[in-house]
Amino acid sequence: MTQPFLPLTARSREEAHRTATPLELFFDLCFVVAVAQAGASLVHAVAEGHAGEGVASYAMVFFAIWWAWMNFSWFASAYDNDDVLYRVVTLVQIAGVLILAAGVSRAFEDHDFLVVYLGYLVMRVALASQWLRAAYHASSAEERTMCRRYAGGVLTVQIGWLVLLFVPEGAQPWVFLAMALAEMAVPVYAEKDAPSTWHPHHIAERYGLFTIIVLGESVAAATVAVKSGVVENDALNELLPIAAGGLLIVFAAWWIYFVVPAHDRLTDSRQGFLWGYGHYVIFASAAAIGAGLEIAVEQAVGKAHISTLAASASVTIPTALFLLSVWLLHARYFKVGLAQQAVLPGAALAILLCSFAGRWAVLAAGLVASAAVAVGVTLTARAPATGTARPS
Repeated sequence: MTQPFLPLTARSREEAHRTATPLELFFDLCFVVAVAQAGASLVHAVAEGHAGEGVASYAMVFFAIWWAWMNFSWFASAYDNDDVLYRVVTLVQIAGVLILAAGVSRAFEDHDFLVVYLGYLVMRVALASQWLRAAYHASSAEERTMCRRYAGGVLTVQIGWLVLLFVPEGAQPWVFLAMALAEMAVPVYAEKDAPSTWHPHHIAERYGLFTIIVLGESVAAATVAVKSGVVENDALNELLPIAAGGLLIVFAAWWIYFVVPAHDRLTDSRQGFLWGYGHYVIFASAAAIGAGLEIAVEQAVGKAHISTLAASASVTIPTALFLLSVWLLHARYFKVGLAQQAVLPGAALAILLCSFAGRWAVLAAGLVASAAVAVGVTLTARAPATGTARPS
């Protein structure tokens, strides 16, 4: 039975059988609402011929979503005690992300970040309260200082985000970049003397689960788009290559991400920060694959007034980015020899070239991604010693 109040003390990195909790899974599923809103807004922007503006807005909004998710996940890995108070504060954070999701469309269309900011404020105040509670129960002065630095940093940067609401539209990307860098500096500063006790296996599982959820959202969005295209436009012949290629891409993305044990890379805080921060690109590109498939469907049925090349690139670019970022973050540390190392970068380049294949571009990209999986499996089977990460 869940206790009302327990000490919020640090958990051990050596804890056996540490897995994601039902509350963490619920948290992730609620974040999908915000991811779906960001993807839908990206589709609308690109389909209307505002690709550059849409991608910039998507990058900013997705950062807000990803960073809030990441802050919660790493704190939970180190301090989750699953008492009533912890659960209630987490549910408040979930309410915050739903408020953020409600403001995504206004952020894209009108560059009005007020609702996004309010949702972020709810999430960050709740998170800061968790850090202060952890500081109260800290077992050492160093740990108490670390927790207080986190709480103070989170609240200070949250105040800084107010600037985004008042600067001219042209200055918003630069303000956002500065504040994003400030956000990412908080954990580095907070843990410079004493690291938090996040659990490598738990963190790797949390990131893997969120990758699955984001890829699942891509499948759902693309499925709805294909269904609408078939029902409303009787365009089955035009959409079959996109549907088949999209499915192959998502299957391959799942396989490539999970083919190596990511937790073996999480040996210390430095590696943890690099790996965790780098997942911004993985998550954003995975979600953008689904948006790209929707764009390709809309272009095929005549709803999106953009070129076939632009529609194809909306799928191939995020797919290539996903493969390349997975390779950079952890896959390359498990590869032995030039042939294995070249598979994912080579596939990423080939997928980009598929952009020029006209209406067959998505299917061609899916076949290339599938071939990359097949080649990787074959090469690994011939060299079974690749099961352990090489030192960086």
